[in-house]
Amino acid sequence: MNDNSNVFIAIALSIAILIGWQYLVADPSLENIQHSKNAEEVIRQEQSGEIASVPALPENAQTPNLQNAPQTPTASNIVKPRNELISSSGRVSFENELIKGSVRLEGGRIDDLILKNYTETVDQDSAKIELLSPSKTQDPWYVDFGWLDQAQGSDVPTAQTVWTQASSGSLSPSNPLILEWDNGNGLLFKRTYTIDDAYLFNVTNEVVNNSAEQRIFYPYSLISRHGRPETEDFFILHEGMIGVLGENGLTEVDYDELHEERDGLVYNNADGWLGITDKYWAVTLMPDAQDKFRGKFKAFPAGYDWNYQVEYLGGSLAVEANSSIQNSMRIFAGAKVSSLIDNYAEEQNIRQYDLLIDWGMLYFFTKPLFQLLIWLNGFIGNFGFAILAATVLIKLVFFPLANKSYKAMGMMKKLQPEMQRIRELHKDDRMKQQQAVMELYKKEKLNPAAGCWPVLIQIPVFFALYKVLFVTIEMRHAPFFGWIQDLAAPDPTSLFNLFGLLNFDAPSFLIVGVWPILMGISMFIQMRLNPPPPDRTQQIIFDLMPLFFTFFLASFPAGLIIYWTWNNVLSILQQWIIMSRQGVKIELWKNIKRSFVSKKQDDK
Repeated sequence: MNDNSNVFIAIALSIAILIGWQYLVADPSLENIQHSKNAEEVIRQEQSGEIASVPALPENAQTPNLQNAPQTPTASNIVKPRNELISSSGRVSFENELIKGSVRLEGGRIDDLILKNYTETVDQDSAKIELLSPSKTQDPWYVDFGWLDQAQGSDVPTAQTVWTQASSGSLSPSNPLILEWDNGNGLLFKRTYTIDDAYLFNVTNEVVNNSAEQRIFYPYSLISRHGRPETEDFFILHEGMIGVLGENGLTEVDYDELHEERDGLVYNNADGWLGITDKYWAVTLMPDAQDKFRGKFKAFPAGYDWNYQVEYLGGSLAVEANSSIQNSMRIFAGAKVSSLIDNYAEEQNIRQYDLLIDWGMLYFFTKPLFQLLIWLNGFIGNFGFAILAATVLIKLVFFPLANKSYKAMGMMKKLQPEMQRIRELHKDDRMKQQQAVMELYKKEKLNPAAGCWPVLIQIPVFFALYKVLFVTIEMRHAPFFGWIQDLAAPDPTSLFNLFGLLNFDAPSFLIVGVWPILMGISMFIQMRLNPPPPDRTQQIIFDLMPLFFTFFLASFPAGLIIYWTWNNVLSILQQWIIMSRQGVKIELWKNIKRSFVSKKQDDK
């Protein structure tokens, strides 16, 4: 192989598939979702605007039907501003270093949670991320708990039950919150909330039976989300229902998949955890490690949109007269910070909880690369420069193989005159031409495919780094320098408005920034260290490849483009040094000239 054109074509096709899937297969209709109408319709289908449904009891027992037909819109069930609704209801606040919010006394649910350290945009003055929100707001998302009564009576608290605070002060890492409700028939229900220094809640539900008879209850917890959220819809990232459920192991279900499951997806006799994940955030339920439960993912239509629910249903618990029972549930609600997720998995004994972050099929390569970047960032203090340093380290690891490959490429260049003579000698017999070339390779002990390795090595690194930049919250809003303020976002500049000198915004498909252009130039120079292929068609493809990559990679994360550019520069230096040591004449300018003049003119 006398050039890398075929390898570049293969990479180009891979990236074309990657881009094509995102823009052609992913459902573009999500951009047109009418959030306010959806939220209003959701509310109309709830009973008093509250909980949509509860888990089913074991043994096919009938559950309370809390899904009503759509109601006539009234002034009381339209969408309300989040702050207004929260301030108008009885609540107990909570706060630690990373989150703040409140527990609603009516229903006792966690439906107000704000991430203090994350903003909507790179502007630090922009709004904080509102993760959980109450029913009747724009995007309701909340966690609820309760008991189901085997007798199907009305003695258990519901979503409309107003709890009484039995503790003092707000909920904090040092101060638990205790709520109580007495049903007036001999049953006292208690609910205790604790919170750690990060994103973990622990909610313990207790039933104190002061009556003269035994009662049987089933504990449940659920996560409810109203309306189809906007997602990346990219096949390398899962967003939607997720869990590690007994023998099923890691289970990932997209929102659209649930639409086809009328009765939901049920996982009996499960252990593990379950929840809903976004790209950077997640809310999950984590029962005790030994707790066997019934898990369920389901979706049901609500007006113009859908409601989504993740449900935990524990086994039956009998509470004798003058005794009590308890059930505890851990809830994660926050940012998917890798170190925190790993710590929870280990300290809380949560099986495979690290898979909450979508490391993908290249887990064995993606996560170590991420950890390398975290380690380097600890020394350098900038993820952009950490990517540059990691590129150098990766180059050093693969140096022996790359060195051998570049030597083979240099030898190929030295053999170019002889190979050209063979082509001219057998120009009318392609079979003899190939046989003669192979004899030449054998004589010189040269592997023609050896020159492909420097490019092939980049492929897993490229995709692993892309995965890291795309899914890890540590890279979100991570600055480099200058105009690159978010390594996980594309270069915001554009050649087509002269990088901001012209006062108009270029269309998204024409946003080709400074770094993609530098990458294209570096790729062009790297490819011109070797002469273009003799075949005119291949030469045209060879010449257009840097331009193709420049446009296709322009929408990729800036951190990935910086890596590719820096890697090209290091490859150019490495190849230049090796070719010089071998005595191979470097004809960079001559090869560049051949790209801009016809073969006939060049021969003159």
